[in-house]
Amino acid sequence: MTSIGGNISNLLGFGSGIDTTALVSSLVSAARDPKQKVLNNRITLNDTRISALASAKSALDAFSTTLTDTLKQSDFSGQPVSNDPSIVAVSLIAGGVPKGLPAQIEVKQLAAGQTLESASLVNAATAVGLGTLTLTTASGPHAITITGLNNSLSGLAAEINNAGAGVTATVVTDNRGSRLVLKGETGDANAFTLTNSGTADVDLQRFTFDGTTGGMTKKQDALDSIVMIDNVEMQNDSNVLKTAIPYVRIDLNKAAPGTLVTLASNEPTSTMKDLVTEFVSAYNTLRSALNSATAVGKTPSESGALAGDPAARAMLNQLSRLTTTTLATSGPYRTLGDLGIKTYQDGTLLVDTTKLDAAIAADPTAVTQLLNPSAPTASNPGIAGAVKAVVDNLEQDGGVLKADQAKYEALKTELSKQLDKLNTDMTDYEERLNTVYTKMDAQLSAFKATQSYLEQQVKMWTNSKE
Repeated sequence: MTSIGGNISNLLGFGSGIDTTALVSSLVSAARDPKQKVLNNRITLNDTRISALASAKSALDAFSTTLTDTLKQSDFSGQPVSNDPSIVAVSLIAGGVPKGLPAQIEVKQLAAGQTLESASLVNAATAVGLGTLTLTTASGPHAITITGLNNSLSGLAAEINNAGAGVTATVVTDNRGSRLVLKGETGDANAFTLTNSGTADVDLQRFTFDGTTGGMTKKQDALDSIVMIDNVEMQNDSNVLKTAIPYVRIDLNKAAPGTLVTLASNEPTSTMKDLVTEFVSAYNTLRSALNSATAVGKTPSESGALAGDPAARAMLNQLSRLTTTTLATSGPYRTLGDLGIKTYQDGTLLVDTTKLDAAIAADPTAVTQLLNPSAPTASNPGIAGAVKAVVDNLEQDGGVLKADQAKYEALKTELSKQLDKLNTDMTDYEERLNTVYTKMDAQLSAFKATQSYLEQQVKMWTNSKE
């Protein structure tokens, strides 16, 4: 049933006169704003920490990667050198440190492969005869068969190459015609013969050689290389020596009996000093950024984004130990501190150039192997290895950095849920207030209409009595 007050209110057009929309909005804001401000501040701070931690990780990774890539350049490692590369050239074999340098080497003889040359024929298509020859090398006998299908100089060369015996056959052509040239692998043990198996006709026998005579002419003997290294003779079947001096490749380019070539180690003294300077500069840039990010101010707003953060604190602690970390277990220099790298109170580094120069002058090889070892190990990691160890330790599964990142990401998710819940709760609260104040407005309107009606009736009654 519709109320009498409501009908009267509608007929007379009265209202409560209260702005319930503004009232509800004010009440909701009063309930929402303090909570939302706290949540938004926490979200902003958490997002800032996530970003700052990611930036710190990225800076540390870049520092480590750049250092590692830089030290791969030959300018930052000791290199064997020759004072006459036209006779002997040398290079470093990865995996270790050259031993036995400097050394004197004399190249008495180069290794060579046996070479045979046939008589000239008209051209490469000229028939060579029929039958089978036996090509005998260090790998054993190989049948070389010529039939009507491959009876030509080029066919004979192809058959020899296809045998896979280590002998290379080519057909050379000039103004005298075409000839078959055979060349074996270098080394005295790789001499070879090409003999009649018993079925070769007279024409095919023109390409035989029994080691001394035959239809082909020997142009070059199979020879071992002969060198004297510090007056010790060495013979090899190659002109590339990889075991004469540990971790040094020796390329023999020319025989020069009676000429001594000096092989030595060329240490990058100037680049090592530049490396230390650049390392300290890059380290200080990283350290200063971390110092700012972790600074504790008088108020939270004056503090760095990572103030009190466990991962950032661990990063600072581990980086600060680099100058005292053992980079080599032997030699005159064991740590960066031994080379004159000192630490300021704020954790940044300083290079004592006098001490560094003295160390490089006294033992450049030891300095190079400390900073950039030819064969890094767990006990001799070099500066790149030491920095990478810090990175690996911080970023390992279960490590403090990943734990910190997971904590902030979890908090981000939780704060987002809390903000969503606040929005939902405030929407429900607003709906409840609207319901309450709508009903109240209706009641007030009805009361006001009734009051006005009664006042009019009283006035009419009073006037009628008069």
